Amino acid sequence: MSNNGLHKKYGLFTAICMVVGIVIGSGVFFKAEKILNETGGNLPLGILAWCVGAAIMVACAYAFSLLATRYERVNGIVDYSEAIVGKNYAYYVGWFLATMYYPSMTSVLAWVSSRYLCVLLGFSVTGAECLTIAGFFLIASYVLNTISPILAGKFQVSTTVIKMVPLALMAVVGIIVGLVNGMTVENFTTVVDPSKNPGMALFTAVVATAFAFEGWIIATSINAELKDAKKNLPRALVIGTLIVAATYILYYIGLSGTVTNAVLMESGEAGVRVAFETLFSRVGGTVLSVLVVISCLGTLNGLMLGTSRGMYAIAVRGRGPAPKVFSQVDPTTDMPTNSAVLGLFFCAFWLLYFYGSQLTSGWFGFFRFDSSELPIITIYAAYLPIFFIAMKKEQSLSKLQRFGAFPLAALGSIFMVVAAIFAHSATVVSYLVAFVIFMVIGFFFRKEQKI
Repeated sequence: MSNNGLHKKYGLFTAICMVVGIVIGSGVFFKAEKILNETGGNLPLGILAWCVGAAIMVACAYAFSLLATRYERVNGIVDYSEAIVGKNYAYYVGWFLATMYYPSMTSVLAWVSSRYLCVLLGFSVTGAECLTIAGFFLIASYVLNTISPILAGKFQVSTTVIKMVPLALMAVVGIIVGLVNGMTVENFTTVVDPSKNPGMALFTAVVATAFAFEGWIIATSINAELKDAKKNLPRALVIGTLIVAATYILYYIGLSGTVTNAVLMESGEAGVRVAFETLFSRVGGTVLSVLVVISCLGTLNGLMLGTSRGMYAIAVRGRGPAPKVFSQVDPTTDMPTNSAVLGLFFCAFWLLYFYGSQLTSGWFGFFRFDSSELPIITIYAAYLPIFFIAMKKEQSLSKLQRFGAFPLAALGSIFMVVAAIFAHSATVVSYLVAFVIFMVIGFFFRKEQKI
């Protein structure tokens, strides 16, 4: 093993594909049905939820893009936290990312990828088969990222292109067909469950979009490996998030041109396949459903990329458990292999937790929070000190950037935190207890050491 730093190996196009590929994947398929259910089949309200979620994502991405032009080290958000707020704050942000945020998101993506494959194969999406396949996907993604990061980057680019096929087809063909046969108008004007409170429905739906839009910040974890990162990372963040926002909204509208909202709501995990088969026949629907699985695997690959570098980001600062071990970079693969192994361990832990808390009953009792959504409470809360202090500290930026972009991103972050609390009510308490436990464990490894 070597202690050499990571080398520059990714270009702008790969970085854009990283943003688009990490964000676009399971969420738009996985959460579209939930948003319909949360809004009672109120299509305009669902579209509004997607727009609000997109606006918050783009605002935060633009705010971070301003910081990306100024700071570059080993992991974007940890670097910005250290430069703007301080070393101690950066450590706890990095610890949260490495032990909770990255691996919990990655594990959910492994299950969602398995979920859509199980739908194709006729397996139960909550059975042992689905859990086993999810575990296999985690290990395969880990191997790809650890053994050949260059190949992992190419896989990210390829799957990003592939995943746009079903989304673009549904957006274009679905909208055209829906306008011709009147299905879109019917879905826009018919509310399946009018008893839903619009305000609360919007809150819960926006939180659901948060999972679909989440992950763009993980692209900042490769800034030490990105060529001309101070120029290319900001471009990738802004261009990538705008592509994601437009794609999601158009896909959701296109979906309304296939079948009624009531049918999609009743179909559950098979809703996406029903929509594609209705539009493109059984064979075409099956082919596009396979592309959906590939789409999810591309997102999983991007999340694993961030997970693999999680502990490395704090170890190179001389903090965390055994920083000499987790800061090492393999000279052959140019990967922080030890950090990646620990990241895989945390992924396995969170996959088992998600299965036991959300797909079965009685495993964890009080601790039954949704690990696919609730970590956004702390990630968006963690952004706030960065945005507020940057307004005062980054005086070389224009006033519009300082007092326009940062406050707007902060307001969006506050909205997301409040919406998540309202949407998940009592389970927020169990999540926060788990969060505190992880932070207390991190407290014992906070002391800086020489590496």
